[in-house]
Amino acid sequence: MNAIINTQHKHRSYRSYSSKAIEEEKLNAIISAAQSAPSWINGQQVSIIAVADEQRKSRLSELVGNQAYVAQAPIFFIFCADFYRAQIAGEKHGKTLEAIDDVDALLVGATDVGLAMSNAITAAESLDLGTVPIGGIRKNPLEVIELLNLPKYVIPISGLCIGYPNENPGTKPRFPQEAILHKETYQHNQTSIIDTYDNTMSAYMNERTKGRQSTSWTERVSSFYEKPYYSSIADMLEQQGFKCKNVKK
Repeated sequence: MNAIINTQHKHRSYRSYSSKAIEEEKLNAIISAAQSAPSWINGQQVSIIAVADEQRKSRLSELVGNQAYVAQAPIFFIFCADFYRAQIAGEKHGKTLEAIDDVDALLVGATDVGLAMSNAITAAESLDLGTVPIGGIRKNPLEVIELLNLPKYVIPISGLCIGYPNENPGTKPRFPQEAILHKETYQHNQTSIIDTYDNTMSAYMNERTKGRQSTSWTERVSSFYEKPYYSSIADMLEQQGFKCKNVKK
């Protein structure tokens, strides 16, 4: 294995950070790594809002569901799907960008964000920094959009805390590769794999919490997805100009 793969294999989520500031050189390297990720048609449909202001971080920590580590981390990145620059390109050449009204634009934007954020995480961890993605940035998206002054055609997809770790959390066990890798066609029979993984996760959680919790993977996932988690997404998309015209009702 090489150093990059070793860094990826050691990934874990950090939710406690020291007060040590992150060097500007490291922040620039992380952003450069994020920008180096592939993107659809080289459209680079990503923008990153870097928030270091204590009051703004505090407000964001409330909006994402009172996650204190958002305020504690020295820097909080908000990764956004961004078609604002594409709109400017259209205006420059007298074109109406009807593709932005297509639901595929959301898939493109979210994919570009995921690729960029993955690069940023690997870069940060290679520099001895800790990270944790924050999907809760979509919990109150309209307020987040106003707070960050996001223009039309830009939507927040995920936050990312970055800082020097103040803890040493465990690395959660993953599914065996046979559950994730499907050779030639999708393999539907996964019940036994999931059952085994449930036992693995229950044992891990029991050890990590010193017996206070032993939730299995299926318990957590089924509870999480039982109902739509964020209720304002449709309002956000409408406000920001994503019409999703080709979604059949």
